[in-house]
Amino acid sequence: MPHRVVVLALDGVLPFELGIAQRIFGRSLGIEPRDRGAKLYEVITCSVRPPGPVATDADFTITVEHGPKALAGADTVVIPASYELGPVYSEGRLTDELAAAFAHIRPGTRMVSICTGGYVLAAAGYLDGRPATTHWSSADHFQALFPAVRVDPDVLFIDDGDVLTSAGVAAGIDLCLHIVRRDHGTAVANDVARRTVVPPHRDGGQAQYIKRPVPDAQLAGTTTARAWALGRLERPILLRELAQQESMSVRTFTRRFREEVGISPVQWLTQQRVERARQLLESTDLSIDQVARDAGFGTPTSLRQHLQAALGVSPTGYRRTFRATAGNRC
Repeated sequence: MPHRVVVLALDGVLPFELGIAQRIFGRSLGIEPRDRGAKLYEVITCSVRPPGPVATDADFTITVEHGPKALAGADTVVIPASYELGPVYSEGRLTDELAAAFAHIRPGTRMVSICTGGYVLAAAGYLDGRPATTHWSSADHFQALFPAVRVDPDVLFIDDGDVLTSAGVAAGIDLCLHIVRRDHGTAVANDVARRTVVPPHRDGGQAQYIKRPVPDAQLAGTTTARAWALGRLERPILLRELAQQESMSVRTFTRRFREEVGISPVQWLTQQRVERARQLLESTDLSIDQVARDAGFGTPTSLRQHLQAALGVSPTGYRRTFRATAGNRC
């Protein structure tokens, strides 16, 4: 049976966020010969009340065909953003309806929130003592309301195993693609991203979207340098070389890079090399030594350290996990 994703539509739900799970999970298809074209997920939308209308934050309502009992059959629960959370937002507690709905969720169910949907997870106790994120504009309020949560306002999403949270709006797409990648590998996630016409992986974090003075349009960007670097990740790349691609000083380039991408050039290079290593570990039989060289880490020790820091797993463990996943679709 496909992995069942149940989306909880609350009053005031944002239609864009509500549709993300159906678009990403509902369009995830098998690409291996044995399951080519098969749906990998079943997506169901439910309400906290019996089937019927649910108000959105737009000038229309939606009709939901499933009530809260649908949560009992969920392998993953997704909670999109809502602007009408009531005491969840103001007091940090669940309403009686929400508490009754959550009582249907089985222990061990994967919980996912998009944007302010994280308030619901926090009010239900899922985020106590754990890292989480939400829209950058709500981060201070979120942290004050839920002091037991370790809020990170700078990232697009956080994967803490069985509980995952995303920043605002389109970051829900990033998170859902990440889940597909985690469940079924890079190739499937890339296929979904390509058909959805979105990047399979976005650089940086929320810092690049926070309001700040607009850079002078006459000044050059860093796109050329990034494209140049992606074509030669396997060799050492100096900050001076990146700056030269844009005819900038190192200082100016570093400042402009952070303005555009949200992280430093060195952090960005490490992210790209980790991503390259993941792709090679999943899709090739190259030795760990060769993967380390081709991804630009040089040595297996360096690859192991960076993969452990980024993903919490060794290269061998990562390859074993994804090879097992590919042979046993969830």
